Amino acid sequence: MTQQQGPAMIEAQGLSKYFGDFAAIKDISFQVHQGEVVAFLGPNGAGKSTTMKLLTGYLAPSAGTSRIAGHDMSSDRLAGLARLGYLPENGPLYPDMTPRALLSFFADARGMSRRRKRERIDAVVELCSLGSVIGKPIGKLSRGYRQRAGMAQVLLHEPDVLILDEPTAGLDPNQIHEVRETIRKLGRSKTILLSTHILQEVEAMAGRVLFINEGRLTFDGPIEDFTKGGRPLDERFRELTAV
Repeated sequence: MTQQQGPAMIEAQGLSKYFGDFAAIKDISFQVHQGEVVAFLGPNGAGKSTTMKLLTGYLAPSAGTSRIAGHDMSSDRLAGLARLGYLPENGPLYPDMTPRALLSFFADARGMSRRRKRERIDAVVELCSLGSVIGKPIGKLSRGYRQRAGMAQVLLHEPDVLILDEPTAGLDPNQIHEVRETIRKLGRSKTILLSTHILQEVEAMAGRVLFINEGRLTFDGPIEDFTKGGRPLDERFRELTAV
């Protein structure tokens, strides 16, 4: 069971989002504490990606508040973003750029000094195992390497908080293993909220589960409670989504 190791680094307080009359999420509240790796589960269309966009400030809530490292993402978003690394599903990359050029571009955009830029690019290239493709156009890379390039960009500024939306979607088994290993390493020092629909990733990477269905949070607890003493994850998933 994951223990709370510090302050709340990700907070949702009464979050709701409406698109016209449609409620994408309704009154969602939870906290992710420093040092936790939490899996965010639910069926397609349940509201996972919408919640993540609200948490990161990419969408404005219809009601409620989101905070990253204590910063209100509506009123103090830039300070929150300085502490946050966000990897959206199918995140945008520049296909004509190489990974090195991409990382250099974002380092300059963040105002890094030349020395820090060099140190951080070297660090994330090693962490994400990009050395063999560092000079190849991103558009020519496999999906696995493109995902690594996206992860490297997310980690470039050493954020304390990571929000990852389906980071292994579309990858082959070897690539999934590599991404899982990277996330495990990051979990030693970061606070991570990980959205996934691959149930095996829950046991492989997370200590706690948030489960959302039809826009509402229906479970929040440790993995041991979610599986109720060893029950199959797919059985529990069906139980929580039963109509």
